[in-house]
Order: sequence, then C-alpha cells, then structure tokens
Amino acid sequence: MNVARLLFSRHLRIALLIAVLPATPSFAAADGPACLQPGGWTALDADGVRPGAPPAPLVASMAKREVVLLGEQHDDADHHRWQLQMLAALHAQRPDMVIGFEMFPRRVQPVLDRWVAGELSERQFLDQVEWDKVWSMPAELYLPLFHFARLNRVPMVALNVEQGLTRSIATRGWDDVPEAEREGVGRAAEPPSAYVDFLFDIHREHARMRGRGDKEASRDEPAFRNFVESQLAWDRAMAEALVAARDKASSAQGRAPLAVGIMGSGHVRFGHGVAHQLKALGTTEVGQLLPLAASTACAEVVAGLADAVFAVPEPVRSPAPPPRLGISMEDHRDGVRIVEVTAGSLAAHTGLRAGDIIVDAAGAPLKRSGALAALVREQPPGTWLPLKLRRDKETLDFIVRFPARK
Repeated sequence: MNVARLLFSRHLRIALLIAVLPATPSFAAADGPACLQPGGWTALDADGVRPGAPPAPLVASMAKREVVLLGEQHDDADHHRWQLQMLAALHAQRPDMVIGFEMFPRRVQPVLDRWVAGELSERQFLDQVEWDKVWSMPAELYLPLFHFARLNRVPMVALNVEQGLTRSIATRGWDDVPEAEREGVGRAAEPPSAYVDFLFDIHREHARMRGRGDKEASRDEPAFRNFVESQLAWDRAMAEALVAARDKASSAQGRAPLAVGIMGSGHVRFGHGVAHQLKALGTTEVGQLLPLAASTACAEVVAGLADAVFAVPEPVRSPAPPPRLGISMEDHRDGVRIVEVTAGSLAAHTGLRAGDIIVDAAGAPLKRSGALAALVREQPPGTWLPLKLRRDKETLDFIVRFPARK
C-alpha cells in the first residue's frame, strides 16, 4: 500500500473506500474469469451485458444526456487518462459543457473561475484552492483534466462541501446539524435499499480498519445511521451543484449545457448515489460511465452497474515500494494528529502512536496533514526525517529512518 493510501484524513479514507469497492456487495473479489477486452467498451443496459460496444454510438448517446457522470478510483492514473479521453470525445459533440469536480469544495469556486479564465499559473491555482488540504491526492493525476478545461474555456464547477460538514453529519446526524451549517445543501432523497447495503459494507470495513470486529458493526447503531446520512448529503451536494451549474449556464446562454461530473466510482455505481439524487431533483437524463480493470471478473460486470464500462488495460508496474510511513492522520489545532498506526509499519517501528500530535517536521512547524504527506512522498530512500511531537503532556523527538533502496 502506498503513501497516498495511508496518509489522508478520515473524509478521504471514506472517499477512497467508496471509490475502490467492487461492484458486488462483498469485499471479496468475485470468482471466475475476466471477460472484458482491454481498451474496449461493454454496454450494460436493459438488453443486458454486451461486450464490444462500438464507442462512437455510445459517445453520441451520452452527449445527448443532461448530465454524464465519469467515475474513478482516485489514485489510479489510467482512470484519469480515460476521463480526459471522454471529456475530449464529449466536448467534440457538445462544446456547450461544464465540468464538475468532487475534489473541490464550493468555497473555492472563484478560484476555479479564475483558472479557466487563464488568470492563474498552475502553482497559483493549486495554492489558492488549497489542494493539499482539500484533496491530498497527487495533483499531477488531475492536472490534465484542469488544463483541458482551461484550454477550452470550459467552466469548472466545485461540487463538494467542506469536510467539516460531512464529519459533523457523520458524528451528529443530519437533524442535529444546524441549517446554517449545511452550506445550503437540502435534505437528500431516501436511498435505495441496495445503496444502504453498499454503505454498510463500507461502514463495516472502516470498523475493521479501526480494530473493531464484524459483530460490533451493526445496521442499527447510530454511527451507521449517521454515516448513511453523511454519504447521502455528499451525493446530494454534488447533484445540486451540477443542476445549479446547468441552470446558471442556461439562463446566461439560453440553452442548457452538458454537465459532466468527475467523481469517485462509488458515487456512480448502479445509479444509487449522485444519479439517484439528480433524478429526485428532476434531472432524469443521466449517463453513467465507469472505468474497470480489464481483469475484472465477469461476475462483477452486471447489468445496471453503469450505462457502460471501459476496460482499462493492466499496466506493467515496477515492484511496489514498502509503506513509507504507515499512518492515517487528521489536522489538529496544534499540528497533525495521528489517528491510526499500521502494525509493522515504519511509523510503528519508529515508536509513533495513535493520539500523538506532530508539531514539527524537518525542523519546521507543521500545520496541515497534506504538508506532511508531501514531505514524506519527497523523502529520498536512506534519509532521516526528524519529528517533534506532543504525547499527553510531554514533548518528544523522534527520527524516522527511511530504509535505503535495495
């Protein structure tokens, strides 16, 4: 597991779980052979599963929709290359387009507008949207999509809300979050039962990550009910933002553009997430496309998963490096708080513990978890990284010794 999977906030831990869960309800991979042709499309419509779907009619059909959702696994570069390919294909037929991104909270919309207008450099853009704070995935995965919008002057739309809102709902429940703190998000439509099942798998897996067993994770517990409400609010916020962007452009131009949503696949699968909320808002012509590994078992490629799936060829990968640090963390008023330490990891061998608050890294004050994640990513093999942390009432110094490359 790489650093990007280990070093992110609770909000993004859930986001990554949602993005990478398999199509089937179980976390275990379905048995059976793969049936996807690398680089090819498989249609999954009312006529069933149809491999070898020609791309031109598929793109033409999607271009006629009101909204098209393009899923992704957040840390998979090929998924973002596929998204860029789809944006170009759709834009060729519908240049009246807006692109919504899950990666940005609504408050940074003015920065997105300035970027598309060509007023910001790449570095200025990433700094002003606070990329390391709001998303914490490597920016290079997404920059080609942002540059596509800038080159073609396609409006970019911030679809998300602040992490604090989803955390508050997950902790307190929707009804106990004051309306003034909901960022204008309306109450979500009731979810399909299959979506609740899907979310319970995530809830149970998160319980495992935090050291709880299956027996302790219950559908009846308030924590699960609040988690469902948090995810529904997340879906609803993105659906509302897509509808509002279309309405705004329609008022200005006299015609409604095609709205394309870039988001984690869990928000797209089976139409249970954002598409369900869009339809509750009156937007019924919604296209849903997903990238899937070409090695995906046939049992997971089922009708209703999406309108169609693109089979991403398996890349030739270098041997994965060992975990660089092995913690999950969150921002704290005094620095960065360690939430979990992976057993056997470099952090565990160094002596770091859950609850420690890292206040300095490499001799400089530490304010954001994204800054620590970037520092760890850039650390060469065989070097040392000094950390100063607070544990209870003590201030302690540790040195993380990164192993030399073999």
